[in-house]
This record gives sequence, structure tokens and C-alpha cells, in this order.
Amino acid sequence: MALGKLKRALEEVEITVTGRRSGRDRSLLVWFVQEDDKLYLLPLKGTDTEWYRNVLKTPTMRLAAGGAEATATATPMTDPAKVSEVVEKFRVKHGDDVARYYEKFDAAVEVPLA
Repeated sequence: MALGKLKRALEEVEITVTGRRSGRDRSLLVWFVQEDDKLYLLPLKGTDTEWYRNVLKTPTMRLAAGGAEATATATPMTDPAKVSEVVEKFRVKHGDDVARYYEKFDAAVEVPLA
């Protein structure tokens, strides 16, 4: 599988996580920022976001974009300095839409692409 397509996707990536209670796959489109061989995700409601809470229990997620798929282990982050760095990356890429759509900035997720 070519991870290059994931790296080149412009705005959104589909993530699939395992429901922490149901054990069922849950898929949704999320914005991301890619830097080197890492993808950064920002949960809309921070630590209250359902997919983020699912990742805490089962950090393995599937990513899909541009016809490519990959499985990776996500690393949740709550360190304020690291989360702020991710928020700033999102502001650079997505502009004012970050303030409009994101409600809470207390968590982020790092996903390796390599």
C-alpha cells in the first residue's frame, strides 16, 4: 500500500477506531496536519470527543485517503505545550475555521505514517 497518498491528501482523512464499549468499528472524516512522517489530529471537543476516548482504550486506528489505507498506532497527547503546537499547526493550515469548529483544545493525537 502507498502511504504517499495519505501524505498528499489535502484536507481530510478517514479514521476508523474501535468503539470502547461496543467493540465495533467507527469511521469518520477528520481534518489533519501532516509533518514529515507524522499525522496530527485534533479532536473537535478535546478529551470529550468520542473517537479520542476510543483511541485511549484501543490506540490502533485505520487511516484512509486518496484510495490508500494504513493501520497505525495513535499516541494521544494532553501535554498543554504539545497540544498548543498542534493547534498552531491547524491554525496555519485551516485558518479561522479552527476557532469556528473546534470547541476544546486539551488533547491532540499523533499518528506515525512510516
